[in-house]
Amino acid sequence: MKREWSWLLGLGVALGAVAYAGTVRANTLTQNSSWTIDRAGTSTKYRVTAYGDSIYAGYYGSLSRVAKRAAPYVDGEYLAKLWNADIEVIRRTKSGAKADDIYNNKIVAERSYMQTSNTRVVTFEMCGNDFLQARSNFSGQTGTCNYSVLDNALATCTTYQELAMQAINQYAHPNTRLKIIANLYYPGYNADNALSNCTDPTTGQRINKRDKFLPYLAKSNWRACDLARRYGFACADVFAQYMGADYDSNNDGQIDSEALRYIPGESEAAYVQRISVTLKSTIRDANTHFVNSSTSYDYILSDDTHPTYIGGTIWLGLIGGTGSGSGAPDYSDSQIVNGKNPVWNQYGHERMGWALSVYNPGTP
Repeated sequence: MKREWSWLLGLGVALGAVAYAGTVRANTLTQNSSWTIDRAGTSTKYRVTAYGDSIYAGYYGSLSRVAKRAAPYVDGEYLAKLWNADIEVIRRTKSGAKADDIYNNKIVAERSYMQTSNTRVVTFEMCGNDFLQARSNFSGQTGTCNYSVLDNALATCTTYQELAMQAINQYAHPNTRLKIIANLYYPGYNADNALSNCTDPTTGQRINKRDKFLPYLAKSNWRACDLARRYGFACADVFAQYMGADYDSNNDGQIDSEALRYIPGESEAAYVQRISVTLKSTIRDANTHFVNSSTSYDYILSDDTHPTYIGGTIWLGLIGGTGSGSGAPDYSDSQIVNGKNPVWNQYGHERMGWALSVYNPGTP
C-alpha cells in the first residue's frame, strides 16, 4: 500500500510508527544484529557500529527477520576488501523509534558497542519517525493548516542529531577512524504530489504537500551535513544518491545526483533554494532511479518507504530481538571494481552502503 506520508529515510514500520489512514501508532520494535564478514586468510577483525531505526535495521516488512545486506553491512563488505580484514557489523536499531529514542536508548544506553578497541567506524541515522508523525498529524488536519507540527519535528531532529554527534565524539573508542551520518531521502515523492485537506492561513487555499515538505527535508539534510562538518563527521548524502539520476537530465553540465549534493560552506538558505527551486525539476521518485537515460532501478520497496535489498535475511526472534551470524563476503574482490560491486546502483541499500563507503579510510 502506498503511504501518503512515508517519505523519509528513517520511517520505522514494524508494529508501530506506521501511518494507516492518517493514524500513527507509537510502538517500536528492537531489531538488532551482529554479522561478521569473514575473509579467507585473515583473523584480524575490525568493527562497524551502526545506530538507527528501521533503515539501518534492514526492515523489509517482517517482525522476525531483517535484510542482511542493509547499508551498514554493504559498507562493511567494502571495508573488508579495502583493509583485507574481517569486519564485524553491529547494528543497534529500533524500528519506529524517534530521534530522542535512538539517542537515549541506543547511542547513549548502548554506547559499549562503539567502545571496543577494534571499533573503526561509527555511523547513525535518525529523524524519519519524527517527521512521519508530524506529517501524519498534518495529513489529518482540516480547516486552517497548522505548520507548527512540521517546525517542531525539524527542531527536534536538529537537536538530537547534534546531541548524537556529541555523544559519539565522547564515547567512541579513540581508535575510531570514521564517524558518519546518513541523511534523509524522500520516498513517496510522487504520492505527496497532492493537495492538503487543510488550507493555508494566508492564502486560504489548499497547498501541495510535496511543495511544502520538500523545503523541510532540505533544511533537515543541510543541518545534518553542516553539523557533521562542525563535529568531525562525514555526511553520506543519501538524498542526492537516491533522488537524482546518474546522468545529466537537464543538460546543465552536471550529473543530477552530483548536482544535488550538499556543498560544504553553502548556507542553509542557498541549499534549500537549490534543492527545492533551482534543481527541483531533476528530483525523481526513487522508485525509478535512473542510472542512465534509458535504465532505471527501484530503490524503494512496495511499502513506498524502505530501501530495496538483495540477498538473504537474518533471524532475530519471533517479534524482534537480536540476530547474529558470519560468512564469507557476498562479492569477491574481483567483483568489486573501483570501489563498486556489481549491484552498487541497483538496490536502495546497496546505494546507501556505497554512499557510506566513499568516506572509508584507506587503512584501519
